[in-house]
Amino acid sequence: MIEPTTPDEDEAFNELERMSRVKQEIIRRQMEPPQARNDVIEEVAQHIEKLTGFGQDTISSFAIYIRGMKK
Repeated sequence: MIEPTTPDEDEAFNELERMSRVKQEIIRRQMEPPQARNDVIEEVAQHIEKLTGFGQDTISSFAIYIRGMKK
C-alpha cells in the first residue's frame, strides 16, 4: 500500500520539479543560436558583398566564409 505524502514532501517534490524546468530552459537557451550575433554576422556579409575592387568570386567567397561563422 502506498502511503499518502506529507505537505513537506509535496513541497520538496514541487521544488525539484521547478528546478528541473529551470535547468531545462537554461540548456535550451544555450543550444539556441545567439540571434544578435548572427544578425551582426549577416550584416557584415551584406556589406562585404557591396565591396568593389575585388573579383565577384572573391567577394562571394568572403561572404560565404563570414556567413559560416554563424552559430
